[in-house]
Amino acid sequence: MRDILLTILVFGAIPFMIARPSIGLLVWSWLGYMNPHRMTWGFAYAFPFVQVAAGATFVGLLFSREKVRFPWTPVTVVWLMWALWTCVTTFFALNPVSAELGWERSIKVQAMILATLLLMGSREKLNQLTWVIVASIGFFGIKGGLFTAATGGVYRVWGPPGSFIEGNNELALALLMIVPLMRYLQTQSRNRWVRGGLIVGMVLSAFAIVGSYSRGALVGGAVMVLMLWLKSRHKLMFGIPLFLTAVLATSFMPEKWMERMGTIGEYTEDSSAMGRINAWHFAWNLASDHPVVGGGFNTFTRDLFHRYAPDPEAFHDAHSIYFQVLAEHGFVGLILFVLLGFLTLRTAGWVIRAARDRPDLLWARDLAAMMQVGFVGYAVGGIFLGLAYFDLPYHLMTIAVLAKVAVQDALRAPVPQTNGALDTQAASPAAPGMHR
Repeated sequence: MRDILLTILVFGAIPFMIARPSIGLLVWSWLGYMNPHRMTWGFAYAFPFVQVAAGATFVGLLFSREKVRFPWTPVTVVWLMWALWTCVTTFFALNPVSAELGWERSIKVQAMILATLLLMGSREKLNQLTWVIVASIGFFGIKGGLFTAATGGVYRVWGPPGSFIEGNNELALALLMIVPLMRYLQTQSRNRWVRGGLIVGMVLSAFAIVGSYSRGALVGGAVMVLMLWLKSRHKLMFGIPLFLTAVLATSFMPEKWMERMGTIGEYTEDSSAMGRINAWHFAWNLASDHPVVGGGFNTFTRDLFHRYAPDPEAFHDAHSIYFQVLAEHGFVGLILFVLLGFLTLRTAGWVIRAARDRPDLLWARDLAAMMQVGFVGYAVGGIFLGLAYFDLPYHLMTIAVLAKVAVQDALRAPVPQTNGALDTQAASPAAPGMHR
């Protein structure tokens, strides 16, 4: 029954996606992040719904009468250079067949990021995209939080099978990135039930992050909590519930969780941690041998481990976005990747400063601030997790870029006349604690 309902829903939406390609982008994001087809048991489980939505979106984009423009900024220029560089490294890949498969998966994501930059340039559309991302990944946060609470944290929380966030570590990192977006949506809503629901979602997502047993997410979460607090104007009012949630979530967990987290400082005695370090040495050695183009996508293989790893038998995946990029795209790719992240954070900082004295642009300031928090969570948590090609950080990048474009357009336009009262659409009331 689920298979039939999902198929009817997606194929029934095709005319709307073609007529309004921004709808197609939202459907694609929902399918890509939530993976509803993985919750079926029949023909829909492996059906390429994501490709159907992407195809309909690009058909609609080709024939759309809506005016679109590509935002040329330092971020988008470096992003294009990064996307093109992955094509170059694929051409010189050490494992051409597997590298081509990795490139195909990555370039599909990059193509949809291009569509996002072209189609989602208004406040309304940015909010719609944020809602879809939050609802799609937040579903697993709420579900995982309830599961953790019901089982006493005895079992690990996992993501949807066959997706970027299938693993417990990957899901935890994705949840770290969307909790700040939940906060943004909570500050923008006037409906108390929506605000309350988002607060519950944030708390349960915190439980799910802890219940993932991910040590990398714990480190990233600590940094993210600090960032959330620093971005708050009423630090005491916001800091107390934030601190209590963190304490409650961690103290709720069983002894085996405490023991696992305790190994963070004893990595030399932990086989998993030593396996990661071995993989990082492998990445460095391979990149030193191929400094310009690296080894191409899907370089972390047993065959190459025997050539470049200090311990050839201790095979391990990258478990780091930085060493993953270094091994697969060389030092040039790593520089572009890190520069892209730096410019994204810098762009968000520009939005925060530029919108400071404009009440009608407070939404952009709030969005950029929370995007910064989520992106920092990715940058720190990504030290220990290999999600370099995951959609979400690139969507955060587009949010920062499009928020900057919206603020630039507003600053060029005449200041709206408010007659002493803020326009209800331009200046939605922020919840206590949001940085202004």
